[in-house]
Amino acid sequence: MNKVYLLLGSNEGDRMQWMLQAINVIATFATVEKQSSVYETAAWGKKDQPDFLNMVIEISTDNSSRALLHNIQKTELVLGRQREVKWGQRTLDIDILFFNNEIINTDTLKVPHPFLQDRRFTLEPLNEIAENLVHPVVGKKVGKLLEECEDKLVVRKMEIEKWF
Repeated sequence: MNKVYLLLGSNEGDRMQWMLQAINVIATFATVEKQSSVYETAAWGKKDQPDFLNMVIEISTDNSSRALLHNIQKTELVLGRQREVKWGQRTLDIDILFFNNEIINTDTLKVPHPFLQDRRFTLEPLNEIAENLVHPVVGKKVGKLLEECEDKLVVRKMEIEKWF
């Protein structure tokens, strides 16, 4: 069984509903083990768009990394994701942050996520559920990465109940 951490994000329409639907679809090909709180941040990269909601989930799955990527991209597509503008507005974005302790570097998949340590909106929810997880490339725990993160983007924890 593979242990995987996914970042879910949305900044279009009913953002909370998109993420809940994503979790429900992911639960058809994986077991959702943990979920972080939901956090709100301004857009990162391309800033002239609505704020994002983000959260991290830990899943266990029999999917290989390639099969998981396929299932995630299919989930995004089914839930209205359109890839027209890099870092653009979207109903749903799902990133594979970690896949076990593996380092994957292919044309279609890079794990750990290459920007993970640079993005506070990723580290805050990840730290909530996996602060002692060690990044296999940089050799530091998630909690330490958050402590050292230079990203000054404000990340606000939303007051909602967890779904799982």
